[in-house]
Amino acid sequence: MTRTSVLRGRTAVVTGAARGLGAALGRALVLRGARVALLGLEGDELARVAASLPDGAAVHRVVDVTDEAGLADAAAWTERRLGTPSVVVANAGVAEAGPFGRCDPRVWRRIVEVNLVGSANTARAFLPGLLATRGYHLQIASSAALAPAPLLSAYCASKSGVEAFAHVLRTEVGPRGVGVGVAYLSWAETGMTEDADRHHALRRIKAGMPWPGSKLYPVDPVAGRLADGIERRAAHVYGQPWLRAVRVLRPLLPGAVAWHSRHSGGPGRLEDIEPTGLLGRGGAAAGPVR
Repeated sequence: MTRTSVLRGRTAVVTGAARGLGAALGRALVLRGARVALLGLEGDELARVAASLPDGAAVHRVVDVTDEAGLADAAAWTERRLGTPSVVVANAGVAEAGPFGRCDPRVWRRIVEVNLVGSANTARAFLPGLLATRGYHLQIASSAALAPAPLLSAYCASKSGVEAFAHVLRTEVGPRGVGVGVAYLSWAETGMTEDADRHHALRRIKAGMPWPGSKLYPVDPVAGRLADGIERRAAHVYGQPWLRAVRVLRPLLPGAVAWHSRHSGGPGRLEDIEPTGLLGRGGAAAGPVR
């Protein structure tokens, strides 16, 4: 490190940390001197990420964010192992691409449970620690919270939900010294995008997005920007700088997307697309029903 970070010596928690953005963010926080608890569903992958970090810098635990009791146990375990958390990142998330009418209702529900209910469970489990440390909670949202994306109905609904949840949480706990931020991300090289070229639905989504929204971004620089936002206790953090402008323009986006959909193949063609199921190895670990 070339400077002393405000995170040095602090305890941080990252959910969905077995791979992708969660793993990269765990590494970024450790590089800033934090001790990190890596939480997720894939024990072997969590162990691999922890082992890649300096001795004593990270611990890992298998937990499902939809399991309230399991998260409460993980919060107590984190405090025993590393100390009271000053930073919590609600990152765990899953996605499926496909037309709403053809998506398995169990998969659709599972996406909302993991992304939205799981984020609320995470905040609830770790909030006592954040209140004690006057810490910071970062909710990972998405550009999908800013604009509707055809073929991503559950993902858009859940990410819009976590954005609203984080804003409400900020109003409630801000006066008690806890900062709450929302992170907005575009396409990054994560587990959910690793099969992008294999699925017609994902190819269709990317093809319908204007540049730079269609670009796939390396995950480490994105994680670095999020870590910078955590250090600043920012209310809004942007994984790609251009998303700041998208957030400003969001009132115009639903109409623009609807117009584009009407003039680029029509709903009949969209309905012919086969749903992907939960994407990536992380999605396979989450499963539609647990």
